[in-house]
Amino acid sequence: MSYKNVTIAGSGVLGSQIAFQTAFFGFNVTVYDINDAAIEHAKQLFAKHKETYAAYFKDEARAQQAFESLNYSTDLAEAVKDADLIVEAVPERMDIKKGFYEQLAQVAPEKTVFASNSSTMLPSQFAEFTGRPEKFLALHFANEIWHNNTAEIMGHPGTDAQYAEQVVEFAREIGMIPFHLHKEQPGYILNSLLVPFLDAGMQLWAKGVADPETIDKNWMIATGAPRGPFAILDVVGMETPYNLNLAKAAAGIPGTKEIAEKLKTEYIDQGKMGINAGEGFYKYPNPSYAAPDFLKK
Repeated sequence: MSYKNVTIAGSGVLGSQIAFQTAFFGFNVTVYDINDAAIEHAKQLFAKHKETYAAYFKDEARAQQAFESLNYSTDLAEAVKDADLIVEAVPERMDIKKGFYEQLAQVAPEKTVFASNSSTMLPSQFAEFTGRPEKFLALHFANEIWHNNTAEIMGHPGTDAQYAEQVVEFAREIGMIPFHLHKEQPGYILNSLLVPFLDAGMQLWAKGVADPETIDKNWMIATGAPRGPFAILDVVGMETPYNLNLAKAAAGIPGTKEIAEKLKTEYIDQGKMGINAGEGFYKYPNPSYAAPDFLKK
């Protein structure tokens, strides 16, 4: 079975990218978010994506067509009425995801497969709230998906294998390289490697060992990597690491409360949300780490 109609729920940094990528590869895409303000913000992101895709794929007409083809809705029942697949990209909070799936279960057609883009939660944590656990799994994308084109497909013990295979095929059809995980793993492959790395960088910063630029420079010179942890955090945006550290602090994990507080007071409260805001740990569009002499002094 090949999907045709895809709904993306949540239109933030990654949700907007998933939506645009899917539209760019010819699917009918509906973007759902909770209110008109969120949709208006999404349209600004899509305007940026249009320019990015036109340049990256060297195809302005196709990018324009994708941009114009997107549908928008703040009514969940309306947004999913014809959906073959819904990809959930709502905030990384259990209460929000649980409430979303309970609502979705009431209005989605029987045919609809549910996929979560959650970075940190396992499908088995909220499969029971979906009303269709056999048609529920995770589909995780890396940021800047047009060139970081990995798609991690991860079921839970109750996922029917045929739906996992359908989602693997869908990932291929939107230009992704699928990675089908054999069992549930917090963080999949990518975040199992990336999150401890970013955490280590933030701990060095929160403890006052070194500033973000120094930490990034050390990593870049020593490993040849194009970005250090704080440049990567700017791509991710501040909301996700803040929420994750808040959750870890509530679970009593040492050092995480300090990281959450620093992120909030020094960045989120100042509107420094990362690349999309024009400033995070670095200022954009010309961050210091990209300067030719950054690694030479």
